[in-house]
Amino acid sequence: MSGAVPQHVDAHVVPCRGPGDLSGVQALVEAGTLDPRHIVAVMGKTEGNGCVNDHTRDFAAMAWCHYLAPHRSCTPQAVHAQVALVMSGGTEGVLSPHFTVFTRRAALPHEVVEGEKRLVVGIAHTRDFTPEEMGRQAQIAATAEAVQAAMRDAGIDSAADVHFVQVKCPLLTAAKVDDALGRGLDTVTRDTYESMGYSRAASALGVGVALGEIDAARAIDAAVLHDLSLHSARASVSAGIELEGNVVIVLGEAAGSASPLRIGHALMRDAVDTAGLRTLLRTHFGLDPEADAALIAQRLVNLLAKAEASPDGRVREARHTMLNDSDIHSTRHARAAVGAVLASVVGRTALYVSGGAEHQGPPGGGPVAALVRVA
Repeated sequence: MSGAVPQHVDAHVVPCRGPGDLSGVQALVEAGTLDPRHIVAVMGKTEGNGCVNDHTRDFAAMAWCHYLAPHRSCTPQAVHAQVALVMSGGTEGVLSPHFTVFTRRAALPHEVVEGEKRLVVGIAHTRDFTPEEMGRQAQIAATAEAVQAAMRDAGIDSAADVHFVQVKCPLLTAAKVDDALGRGLDTVTRDTYESMGYSRAASALGVGVALGEIDAARAIDAAVLHDLSLHSARASVSAGIELEGNVVIVLGEAAGSASPLRIGHALMRDAVDTAGLRTLLRTHFGLDPEADAALIAQRLVNLLAKAEASPDGRVREARHTMLNDSDIHSTRHARAAVGAVLASVVGRTALYVSGGAEHQGPPGGGPVAALVRVA
């Protein structure tokens, strides 16, 4: 955190009875546990379908804007510029709807932990994208710039200290496609659901470029959804109807942070892979999933993960049918499967598992990060 004011960052996982239910947040505020003026980012899992028409994301974001506005002396519309609101739809299977609320304030001198890296958080926004820019080079480049801006906001000097980058990106609607066509331009796709994948993919490539995982010269239009060798081990991207530009949250560690939390990341090689998470818990946090269940219950704040159906139609050499289901999209199957797999390791179901992992981890897998309180 060279040259930066030391941060005190904390995180709280708050269950909700619906996408607009902030009673749990209000209870923490009334108890003095949470200061709404210090909220810098919210990552929510809402119980919609995660598809184009999932308005639970917009509903949740609107509820947060109206709740935070009086605490920040601004209009609800202005909250978006001050707080990174990322709502991810879909809590299939055992996943439980919740909000992960990040607070940030200047650290007091006696709070700073010398010689040890702790959690920091930074946020940034891109400009709004035109329909024809989504899923293409313009979105890749703008996302890369926003990630680097969020790193500076967090006080992170090295990309090696970034452990998770959460991006919320827009999607195409029929009206947006018609707008582009009316101006003599074409969009990357005319299928609105398919546009979610393109937008996620371009954004993930931008994260990889910013973190030095992907050569910028290879992150071009032709690579989006096609060159699957290009991926970021730390990118998590969710698409939604509620915004027109990208929102970026960078989570990492820095020396001089006063946070009571640490963060680490691993990769799931496929939908049933828990080896990386188990190793991460043991080596980074000193927690053995088999022997330390009670300690994990006390210290784990949340797992943040991506999930997707393997594009080759197989998991561990066995055929899966997620890509052939015409009733339920594969992203919903994948969230349910990965949510259950991760819950079996940590004994908790309020986990942030987001579907659609294009260029986010290896094909069929995805990144997973653990937020853990220091002993």
